[in-house]
Amino acid sequence: MTGHHHQHQQNPPADTDPAEFWDERYGQSDRIWSGRVNPVLAEVAGALPPGTALDLGCGEGGDAIWLAGQGWRVTAVDISAVALERLTAEAARAGVADRITAVRRDVLAEGFPAGRYDLVSAQFFQSPLVLPREKVLPPAAEAVAPGGRLLVVEHGAPPPWSGLDPDDPRFASPEEILAAIGPDPDRWETERCGAARRTATGPDGHPGELVDHVVLARRR
Repeated sequence: MTGHHHQHQQNPPADTDPAEFWDERYGQSDRIWSGRVNPVLAEVAGALPPGTALDLGCGEGGDAIWLAGQGWRVTAVDISAVALERLTAEAARAGVADRITAVRRDVLAEGFPAGRYDLVSAQFFQSPLVLPREKVLPPAAEAVAPGGRLLVVEHGAPPPWSGLDPDDPRFASPEEILAAIGPDPDRWETERCGAARRTATGPDGHPGELVDHVVLARRR
């Protein structure tokens, strides 16, 4: 579910099947996201030695392909088979398919893939469907290897062109995101907990400022 541009819409019914919802969403166009790496991930991972990474809600693979190009071995997880097909094709075109393992999985229903990772990345792991942070983020933290990092980036506010309420409860504060992870301070060091701002272009071609909420924690 990563990406730079979210097309906001009315929340679907509570009993919507998430896999069907996302396959249909991806099926509406040849590409949904920009294909570029998310900037906070590039900043954080670019300063680390390449290792193993878990990319949650990898979408069409912009982050996973960038990480693989930097030398990381990436497990890319998404609920949408359509998104993963696109990722696999793009990874082959980029020459990094051997460093990416694509996994179709509903982490809420089926849990996380086995293994520990040097970097676990949840970039805009937000959804119009119910996706409780407190059920997703603690197991994401458990998947981090000793000395590794968990990076969570969420939309901190709706885009200025969306018409949505800036106080919409879906936009958690950095402190609320950290609380949902619930890291034991004896075992975790919080390296970053705050807002990052970037400029993006809206559908009408006008630039606007986007706010991302960033939590970066290192397992001791």
